[in-house]
Amino acid sequence: MPRTRLNVDTPLEFLSILTEDGVVDRDLEPDVSEELLLKLYRFMILGRRFDEKMLQLQRQGRIGTFAPIKGQEASQLGAVAALEPRDWMVPCFRETAAQLWRGTPMESVLLYFGGYDEGGRIADGQRDLPVAIPVASQLLHAVGLAWAAKYRKSDEVAMTFFGDGATSEGDFHEALNFAAVYQTPTVFVCQNNQWAISIPRSKQTRSRTLAQKALGYEMPGIQVDGNDVLAVYTAAKEAVYRARSGGGPTFIECVTYRMAMHTTADDPSRYRTEEEVAEWARKDPIARFEKYLAAKGWLTPQGLEAVASEADAAIQKAVQRYEELAKSLGDPLQMFDHHFEQLPAHLVEQREELRRFLETENEEARHA
Repeated sequence: MPRTRLNVDTPLEFLSILTEDGVVDRDLEPDVSEELLLKLYRFMILGRRFDEKMLQLQRQGRIGTFAPIKGQEASQLGAVAALEPRDWMVPCFRETAAQLWRGTPMESVLLYFGGYDEGGRIADGQRDLPVAIPVASQLLHAVGLAWAAKYRKSDEVAMTFFGDGATSEGDFHEALNFAAVYQTPTVFVCQNNQWAISIPRSKQTRSRTLAQKALGYEMPGIQVDGNDVLAVYTAAKEAVYRARSGGGPTFIECVTYRMAMHTTADDPSRYRTEEEVAEWARKDPIARFEKYLAAKGWLTPQGLEAVASEADAAIQKAVQRYEELAKSLGDPLQMFDHHFEQLPAHLVEQREELRRFLETENEEARHA
């Protein structure tokens, strides 16, 4: 038998709507209300300034290590804005801006990174999952939620976020395969920030794009300018519509950049250059969006100051609430709560042993 060509070539699209100078492509400009655009801008500013405040708190020892989002605000908010409250949002560990958009209080974020499990509690009725630290593990959870929605014949969509490093994990491929086979209403949002801690994207994969990994699973894939909030929103809106109408999953690669460290325990100067960071700083998603809104006549210098002031005030109140809440939490005995309807005898014994130990420690501290 002669060799024959299999026609499996599928073209990929790259979508960019705003230039680095904030100039819009009129042919691609989405029909988005002034109200939604200004809300997106407010949350981009809130996410950026909250990120900066958390870095200060971490350096002061008032919270633990966390993963900064600076530079990735458009990738998160442009995507999550396409969801409805009835949809599911499944984050990894760098989706602070998306969490705020979905209604997670800032003090909860601070509690979580301050070492209190209570900070990971999701409010009743809020269809989000908690932060997932193990890389790519949350993709399987998102597909499970989407499969359940399809099984129940609801029109809910599950959107999950992950980084470029997650595409090197087995869970990533298992999730995409299951989603494609069962045509689950899942939107995979990859924030390709160029670095998986200290490993550059070029050393993770030979693929020219990450979006093309979708083609092996026969699902739509698209690469977008992840620092262009309009492009991200447009791609996410199309993907959510496709999922909700029964068209199955979509893979979106947002090409962006992590302007800060991987986590606050990381020193990025050891593996990347200042020139590289400066090059991406010129593509800042907030500055680009500001120029676009100003050109539309929807954002004035006074408006810029007002948004920043409102964000700072909200952040300060959240820090105060966090520190007040932290004083009332942290009782080690609480580790025995909420696991069993009736605590087994061996755990009752362990709880009493710990209680006696803590009483002894407190008594010794008072007399020290």
